[in-house]
Amino acid sequence: MGWAIALHGGAGDIPHSLPPERRQPREETLRRCLQIGVQALKSQKPPLDVVELVVRELENCPHFNAGRGSVLTTKGTIEMEASIMDSTKRCGAVSGLTTVVNPISLARLVMEKTPHIYLAFDGAEAFAREQGVETTNSSHFITPQNIERLKQAKEANRVQIDYTQPLPQATEQETENANGDSQIGTVGCVAVDNHGNLASATSTGGLVNKMVGRIGDTPLIGAGTYANHLCAISATGKGEAIIRGTVARDVAALMEFKGLSLEEATAYVVESVPKGNVGLVAVSASGEVAIPYNTTGMFRACATEDGYSEIAIWSSKND
Repeated sequence: MGWAIALHGGAGDIPHSLPPERRQPREETLRRCLQIGVQALKSQKPPLDVVELVVRELENCPHFNAGRGSVLTTKGTIEMEASIMDSTKRCGAVSGLTTVVNPISLARLVMEKTPHIYLAFDGAEAFAREQGVETTNSSHFITPQNIERLKQAKEANRVQIDYTQPLPQATEQETENANGDSQIGTVGCVAVDNHGNLASATSTGGLVNKMVGRIGDTPLIGAGTYANHLCAISATGKGEAIIRGTVARDVAALMEFKGLSLEEATAYVVESVPKGNVGLVAVSASGEVAIPYNTTGMFRACATEDGYSEIAIWSSKND
């Protein structure tokens, strides 16, 4: 048994043609966040602290679809959501946030400071003010890249998953933007310490051009996030498909009731969701890591105590 950590920056139709100048900032952020998480685990920080710390860093990066880089609703507004859970099954979740700088930390406060699990919209915002968490004007979260992405989605008349590419008739300028600068994804982190304590955290801005009030898998315990005494899971992709598949909980259930390994359970669950819809990162109580996906790619990073480390986007045969 040893510590392990895995994180993701979203799964989707990430083009293999993604140019280095647009790929590298995301890879560098994943590398930096992985190092932060590894150092925290090495210094004996509880996994719950570790996953919150790492996801806060990812939320603060405008290249990913969470916090600062959150994508826009059909009205051009932001509605952020997040959830967190540990191996004791304590959990907290938030939705409909418009001013909270780090939604994952508010989710943890819901877990620790209220008798509830899930707060949303005005109630969640009011709770944030009561708790004194950092808030800012909504314009802080609305980036030029995401304004452009919303414009593309509206023109194509569709709701877009993380990393969806523009339609062929897109203009040259739109194509340039869609080739990387606006290709951003939901973020998540899972971790386990030397004692088998586990935690998971996930945060997102949702889908481009989503209806106001839409809630995805990220804040739903058992869909986008789950942890128990066996494993911790954070999912990414098309929220509706992940909710239907109860993806995160199914991994834990297969391990608990079928006796499957982490690798077997995660592979089975990802294969059971329609292709192009899901990716996940997971760790087991014994320090195993699994990072399967059925999309073109998934921004991801992981490390284990025995020295293994990986930062990748596509499968190894395509990298």
